[in-house]
Amino acid sequence: MIVVKDVHKHFGGFRAVDGASLEIRKGSITGLIGPNGAGKTTLFNVIAGVLKPTSGKVTMEGEDITGLPPHELFHKGLLRTFQIAHEFTSMTVRENLMMVPGDQSGETLWNTWFHRRKVASEERALAAKADEVLEFLTIDHLADEKAGNLSGGQKKLLELGRTMMVDARMVFLDEVGAGVNRTLLNTIGDAIVRLNKERGYTFCVIEHDMDFIARLCDPVICMAEGHVLAEGTIDEIKNNEQVIEAYLGTGLKNKVKAEAGA
Repeated sequence: MIVVKDVHKHFGGFRAVDGASLEIRKGSITGLIGPNGAGKTTLFNVIAGVLKPTSGKVTMEGEDITGLPPHELFHKGLLRTFQIAHEFTSMTVRENLMMVPGDQSGETLWNTWFHRRKVASEERALAAKADEVLEFLTIDHLADEKAGNLSGGQKKLLELGRTMMVDARMVFLDEVGAGVNRTLLNTIGDAIVRLNKERGYTFCVIEHDMDFIARLCDPVICMAEGHVLAEGTIDEIKNNEQVIEAYLGTGLKNKVKAEAGA
């Protein structure tokens, strides 16, 4: 689905992404892990068009999408969510979902004046789809709640719901578990698995919760210092010496080994 080849992103002299190359297999739930500052979110931003790479190439199903802006990638079915949810706080949960699809008739003043029936018909269809999405995510009881009143986990579910309003094909999830309690995290995990298996979504997930990664993701890719360090199953990644060193540091790793031997 996605091929990233030798991507660099520099901010002055700082190399946030430094020659990263990876592939995301179509139909997979790929995990992307690494210590803080590894370049994971910056790489997400490059792939999703939020940032232009300094160099390198990104393709989606063979098409060069390097540097395309987010709105163009949106129409190709590539979306991303953010570590901090971006909701319209004063609008209801249902209205937040209805805002997502582009090119709505009601977006032009002319149509609101002279094509009211068409606008009303589209809005009814969007409301019905939003309600279907909320039921799928088991938060239909919050349809009329102001989005700003939701908990952190509920806002993450709402962000996931937005991808369903346009039938996304490739979704990048940035720390979906940040600030989310275990019960809601399990609900989010269930929704991701169902979207993957029942609707064919491909996911790439940045997450620090290794239990969540282990439950959902295969393969798992580990980044460190702006490049890909290792790739494999969660068990292979957990037992990889380079990954352990990247997370713990050489000194702490040796201390852990010594204590384990004692």
